[in-house]
Amino acid sequence: MGSLLVVGADHLGVITNKLLSVGFDEILHISGRKVQMVKKEIPGNISFILVLTDYVNHNLSTVIKQKAKSQSIPVFYAKRSWSSIY
Repeated sequence: MGSLLVVGADHLGVITNKLLSVGFDEILHISGRKVQMVKKEIPGNISFILVLTDYVNHNLSTVIKQKAKSQSIPVFYAKRSWSSIY
């Protein structure tokens, strides 16, 4: 299915395993708490971005949205619960 970049939350817990079982090949995670995360670039192999809205710096979510749009990467938003993500 491709690679997924998860932005937000300090720890993903079992969400990583569930995303892998759904078909994602690779899961990368950025916590999104620190202000310096805004300067990070989106890796070239990312197919989708998932922003966990309850644990993310709002400025980071805006910057991620802009960078993803310029690279034509779909962005999805959900709360940090499997029922919201699925």
